[in-house]
Amino acid sequence: MTTETNTQNDLKELEQKKSESLKHLNDLIDDTFYLKQQRWGTWNSYDKDGKELVTSLTEEQCISATRFILKGRQEGFSESKSYESVIGGKL
Repeated sequence: MTTETNTQNDLKELEQKKSESLKHLNDLIDDTFYLKQQRWGTWNSYDKDGKELVTSLTEEQCISATRFILKGRQEGFSESKSYESVIGGKL
């Protein structure tokens, strides 16, 4: 039981550290997420709790993809359809 409590405490501490590390970011977009440029030039978005949402190559793509993901989570993603095809002949 002590091990479970220690693990839960460790997880809570990690989440707190993540959210504290994002506090220096003043760019709260749409009052729902932050952006941070990573060391290698990629962009990551994080929710208010510090959980990573999206990684993209550009800032604009990251904002767009994050908005899409959050909208899908809020409204539910539509049912996707899959298609199957066969290519005949010799390659």
